[in-house]
Amino acid sequence: MKLKKLCLPVMALMLLGSAAWAQNGADSAAIRKKKQEEERMKQDWACLKCFADANAQVAPPAAGENRVVFMGNSITIGWLKTMPEYFNGKPYINRGISGQTTPQMLIRFRPDVINLKPKVVVILAGTNDIAGNTGYTPVETIYGNIVSMAELAKANNIKVVLASVLPAFDYPWRPGLEPVPKIAELNSKLKQYAESHNLVYLDYYSAMADERKGLKAELTYDGVHPNKAGYEVMAPLAEKAIAQALKRR
Repeated sequence: MKLKKLCLPVMALMLLGSAAWAQNGADSAAIRKKKQEEERMKQDWACLKCFADANAQVAPPAAGENRVVFMGNSITIGWLKTMPEYFNGKPYINRGISGQTTPQMLIRFRPDVINLKPKVVVILAGTNDIAGNTGYTPVETIYGNIVSMAELAKANNIKVVLASVLPAFDYPWRPGLEPVPKIAELNSKLKQYAESHNLVYLDYYSAMADERKGLKAELTYDGVHPNKAGYEVMAPLAEKAIAQALKRR
């Protein structure tokens, strides 16, 4: 019994030591990851390397192939992860990068869109700019970057679908920015541009906004990113917009 009483504190210390070691290991891994990300941002701000290998493996479009590239941020790449069946068996290529803003997308637009020779590009961008991921950016500048992507696509005979920014009442990683009016302003500009330049405007916003003009609770897990139910709302809207774009001259 005495031996057991002596062992219990020792075991407790061992367990505490193990927990501390595990926590230190996790902290070290997080620090390494942060440093790696900081270094990548210095060396490859737009993340041109992110899809370089994948792009090199993309074959030229087959005859009659209606290839579509989805260009965007975490909402775009999250679609592939959360609802991969939407992309299965279709000539769809996902080129979303989490956290990206429109200037980053504009830099990588040629390798990640133009060089893949799609018939249609679906551009979903702007919310991270409003969130200030790469610093404060006026709505007019965000709009200009998206227009520049559209113009690059048109110059290369790629049909353009301009998607609305999804509703967001607040950004959990940067609260208090009051994005609602900025999202409304940007979406209004994108819709007007699409209508005046014979492009397709893909209105996710109207189907997904709640009474606060944020993302409906049942369609998201954090108020910004869609869950599977959210992508299930987006899917038929995207399909309709792509079909419309393919018919445009």
